[in-house]
Amino acid sequence: MNFQQFINILWAQKWIALTALIISVITTLLVSLSLPKQYTAIASIVVNQRSVNPITGLEMASQLLPGYMATQSDVIASHNVAFKVVEKLKLGDDPQMQKAFAKSKGIGDIKDWIADSLLINLEVKPSRESSLIGVGYTSETPESAAVIANAFTEAYIQTSIDLHAQPAKLSADWFDSQIVSLRERLERAQTALSTYQQQHGIIGTTDTFDMENTRLAELSRQLVESQSKTSELQSRKDLLMSTLKQGGSIQSMHEVLSNSLIQTLKSDLARSTADLAELSKRVDVNHPHYKQAKAEMSSMQQKLGSEINTIINGITNELESSSQRDHLIANALAEQKAKVLELKNQHDEISLLKPEVESAQKSYDAAMQRAGQTRMESEMSQTNISILNPAVPPQKPAKPNILLNIIVSIFLGGMLGVGSALVTEMMDRRVRSSFDISQGLGVSVFSVDTVLIPSVS
Repeated sequence: MNFQQFINILWAQKWIALTALIISVITTLLVSLSLPKQYTAIASIVVNQRSVNPITGLEMASQLLPGYMATQSDVIASHNVAFKVVEKLKLGDDPQMQKAFAKSKGIGDIKDWIADSLLINLEVKPSRESSLIGVGYTSETPESAAVIANAFTEAYIQTSIDLHAQPAKLSADWFDSQIVSLRERLERAQTALSTYQQQHGIIGTTDTFDMENTRLAELSRQLVESQSKTSELQSRKDLLMSTLKQGGSIQSMHEVLSNSLIQTLKSDLARSTADLAELSKRVDVNHPHYKQAKAEMSSMQQKLGSEINTIINGITNELESSSQRDHLIANALAEQKAKVLELKNQHDEISLLKPEVESAQKSYDAAMQRAGQTRMESEMSQTNISILNPAVPPQKPAKPNILLNIIVSIFLGGMLGVGSALVTEMMDRRVRSSFDISQGLGVSVFSVDTVLIPSVS
């Protein structure tokens, strides 16, 4: 079949095609007018994908994921949100809903059945290039469509808060349980440190250890100085004793030369010796003046010897005193060393106990901080979702769309009319052109004569 044949058939069967088209349009119009009107109310919500946590001040990374908006759309169309709508609007107590539930012979809770019924008429349209989500609901009345659409947005916001708060609440409960064990650990560490300090009378380990170290250094210095002095005194005594043993004179020794009393006695002895020598030239040895002068010289010699012995005894006593002081300082130094070693051991032990306390304190403080944050997050009623445009009762019904239905019926009716014309032609095949003769009889057509039929007046 060529195009010319197709046109000839349509023209020959035009009344059948037109009849089918007209019947299709009229039927569609009647059906559209007889259908109950459906109203769709749409609410617009904004989902901020770069929200900041008001507790921690950090950006919520989960909201930056590519599928976040699709997830939010699925949440809106979830049974959980629809169930909240049913409870908020108390649709389970509606007599019409109860009759419909009984008529449908539903099984289970009527609220679940109503929630599933609401989802059938719900339409969620997320924007492709923005953070807007349209929530539309279709109902038989404009008011109910707006009320249910707004109820879905509010239930979605509450569900979003619950979804955020529930993990935070579980985390807070977990932190609360951990805080108990962390507190016990901290108390054990603090008790061990306090008990050790009380047993050894330790107040400030660092200050005490430094002070005792300083005292040890001072005792060491004093012992060195005392031992040096003792060695010096021993050398001086040994020199004096060696000089006396060898019969030498000690008059030129430093101890003697530096003694003013001995120098005075030496001067007096020299003068007395000179007086006695001069007197011996004038009087006899038995003369009273001679005896007196000799007695004075002997007395001075004795005093001089006594003073020298006093110097020797003084050096000896000073040596003994210095030796005793060496012994006392050495004993004190040994005790101080033992004390410092004990303090060092205590310091090392405390150095092991203190980090345990500090670690337990840090863990406890961190747990307390996170517990406080998660507890506040679990009680937080803020969300990153805002209602941009609440749903309002629509002025015009969304269904049925008579104009769209008529346009569709014209297209379908035209297709039906063409099909009917072709079927009728196939059932009653006629010659419409020369192509039909050549195809039907298998012969060539040489010419086509046009027959003019005169009109009858």
